[in-house]
Amino acid sequence: MTDLDIRCAGLSDIDAVLRFWREAAEGTSITDDHDGVARLISRDPDALLLAERDGRITGTVIAGFDGWRCSAYRLAVHPDCRRQGIATALLDAAERRFLALGGRRIDAMVLEANEQAHHTWGAADYHREDHWRRWVKSL
Repeated sequence: MTDLDIRCAGLSDIDAVLRFWREAAEGTSITDDHDGVARLISRDPDALLLAERDGRITGTVIAGFDGWRCSAYRLAVHPDCRRQGIATALLDAAERRFLALGGRRIDAMVLEANEQAHHTWGAADYHREDHWRRWVKSL
């Protein structure tokens, strides 16, 4: 997969990323807007990783680290580009980032109903922890 480039997203990528997520990502988030992504990139310029082929976004992952926990969000691959190793390449890049930052464990947010994603995460040696539940409150 030498034709795949992985890089950190910049502020100029926000609109393209949001369009990509509408097409390739499963579900939506309260922060799926220009301001939300701009805050992410401004706070942690290395967190949003893009996979590109010929200048076109083919995949994303948010590799967030708060100093305590490594969190993976928004692993998405364009439907026309799936099963080509893009998710694996993105997760490898995220894991390298986390190791360089001193991370010890990665928590991945995966939609319960997205069974295709369950296979992807499982193939990358992640496992589900059923004894935890996510509790949320919108602000």
